[in-house]
Amino acid sequence: MNQREKAERFAKLHVKGSPLLLYNAWDAGSAKAVAEAGAKAIATSSWSVAEAQGYPDGELIPIALVEQIVGQIAATIDLPVTVDFEGGYNGDNDDELAGNIARLLDLGVIGINFEDRVVKGSGLYDIRRQAERITTVRETAQEKDLELFINARTDLFLGQGRDEAQSVGEALERAKAYAAAGASGFFIPGLEKDALIGRICESVTMPVNVMVTSGVPSNDRLTELGVSRISYGPIPYIHLMAALQQEAEKILS
Repeated sequence: MNQREKAERFAKLHVKGSPLLLYNAWDAGSAKAVAEAGAKAIATSSWSVAEAQGYPDGELIPIALVEQIVGQIAATIDLPVTVDFEGGYNGDNDDELAGNIARLLDLGVIGINFEDRVVKGSGLYDIRRQAERITTVRETAQEKDLELFINARTDLFLGQGRDEAQSVGEALERAKAYAAAGASGFFIPGLEKDALIGRICESVTMPVNVMVTSGVPSNDRLTELGVSRISYGPIPYIHLMAALQQEAEKILS
């Protein structure tokens, strides 16, 4: 498949009642293993990519290293590749953001997660500013004639110290603005309550993505609620490193 075909295929995989499952990878080796297990697409986890290279999450890993890793994944695996791109590695500079996105697209990427958290600051971008940033991403992709899947992530439900039910109203407002700005999907990590997930799925026009955590409903239940995409974030890396450590301890003890 060429890049455009991968982008089209990836978008079509987001279906209510039959959600896309993404078991997140962090390098070409893990991506190859996930692909050979039957994955329909490859998604990276920024936390896992950073951790595997000895960096904390939060855009502290050099973007050149991220690009090298992502480029190798895309060159190795003949599947759609979507990248957890945090806040765009740009310090709120639209020209820098556009350049970063353009280089990702040149590597063969067809999708990104793009969050509204101020990565090296505090809190979230206001709705208008984040919508402008999404528009920058969309226009950059359009210049390359590619329907980049922009999975617009809101961090309203992650460490903001707010009641989930109260945050849903703002989440819906953000989803509407993000869709109008050019987003393709809506990612709500940290939201765990059935009723609230269901409300967002019913109200948002874009496919909704939920990340698996210990408190999130089962995949079957998420399917019933109307979720279109289920991702595993850092879980695959955490589980594999725990197994590696356990095996190493057996040998070295």
